[in-house]
Parts: sequence; structure tokens; C-alpha cells
Amino acid sequence: MQPLKQLSETLRSLAGPEHCVFAPSDLAAAVPGCGQLAVLLSRATKAGLLKRVCRGIYFYPVPDHPSGNLLFHAAARLRADEFNCISLETVLSDAGVISQVPMNWISLMTSGRSHVVDCGDYGHIEFVHTAQQPDDVGGELTYDAERHLWRASVRQALRDMELVDEEAARELV
Repeated sequence: MQPLKQLSETLRSLAGPEHCVFAPSDLAAAVPGCGQLAVLLSRATKAGLLKRVCRGIYFYPVPDHPSGNLLFHAAARLRADEFNCISLETVLSDAGVISQVPMNWISLMTSGRSHVVDCGDYGHIEFVHTAQQPDDVGGELTYDAERHLWRASVRQALRDMELVDEEAARELV
């Protein structure tokens, strides 16, 4: 069977509204023995089977996927090996504490490095480094199953805002 067809059939049978954002390593298992995975993913994107969200993250369009959560799902997959939590302006805006409503921009605290990921038409993911450990802030976090990430409380998001070096943040944007 052709690798593109094999990938298509695997995604059709296994993907769903809660699992439709993939890294190349996820997709490699669908086509074992494919020596040119990058070429296959490029073909799958051109054919409309997959949509490239950002470097290393692909979206398989499925019915009923909550499109407002795509950036969150991509962020969770991008930094799956790091501690990440939704915080800063994203939490404060959701709670109505600030009047700004970030459009196609989400902010997360991360144990990884600070970085803004450009996701093209989908928006931006802002990762802000924190030295805080999950044990330090565990009481201020709840798991947001819909977004596949931990979410800081409003109190923690305000604390996180105080921790952000504004000069360094301006350099990122």
C-alpha cells in the first residue's frame, strides 16, 4: 500500500475530536518503514490530508474538533516533555480580570525556554520560562481536559505576571 494512502487510512480510523494534533514522531508509527517521512508529510499537507500548524505539528481536520482549542493542543504537543500551564493574559482574560482579549494568541508558563511560536493563520503560542516547579504551584493549578493542559488560577496568573521580565518579554515580540 502507498504510504500516503496508509497514513490516510490510519488517521481516518484512529483520529477523533480529542486526538487530531500530531508531531512527526506520532505519524511515523502509522507508516512503519517509510524512509522519507518529511516528504510524506509534505505530500499529505499538499493533498489536504493534514494541515501544518507550525514547525513539527500537524492537524488532521476532523468533524467536531473544538477549533478554539487548536493552539492549546499544539502547545501541549510541542512541549510534551516540559511542565506547561495556561497562565498570564490567557487566564486573566478568560476570568474577565483584564479587558484585553488575546485574539489567536495564548500564553503559557513553561519549564522550557521562553519562545513565541508562529502558527501562521492559527495564531501564536507564547511560552514564558519559569523556574517554578509543579510542586511549588500545584495548589494553584487545575487540569483543563478540554485544552489538554494545566491551568493556573487567577491568583497564580497574577503572580506569574509579576515574575515576567518585561524587558526580556519585549525582546521576544
